[in-house]
Amino acid sequence: MEELSLRTSSRQEMVDITGLVQEAIRKNGWGSGAVLVYCPHTTGAVTINEGADPDVARDIAVNLAKIVPAHGDYRHAEGNSDAHIKASLVGPDQLAPVEDGRLRLGTWQRVFFCEFDGPRTRKIWVNWLPGK
Repeated sequence: MEELSLRTSSRQEMVDITGLVQEAIRKNGWGSGAVLVYCPHTTGAVTINEGADPDVARDIAVNLAKIVPAHGDYRHAEGNSDAHIKASLVGPDQLAPVEDGRLRLGTWQRVFFCEFDGPRTRKIWVNWLPGK
């Protein structure tokens, strides 16, 4: 397993980590199979979505904030209940195929870390699942 580290710059943002994941694949010599990209934090998530137009990531973040506002009927004392809910909605992981040492994503797809309680330094775990 490879552990990636990244620093986020705002409370809520989507960070394209495709290059970091691809570099982990290259560095470890992983050939064909899949990688599990996992976020071990309860206020962060991982998703795969369009990366060609930055407005897509912006639209996701803005509308998640509308669905789950920062201030609401929350009892969690840390003041970040919305971040926990958003992380649960998006999910902690994504499984992505790898062929001949390259991520196999669709034309417009990128891997994103979703920050919901930043800015922070975050870890992402990339676990190799070998193929035949």
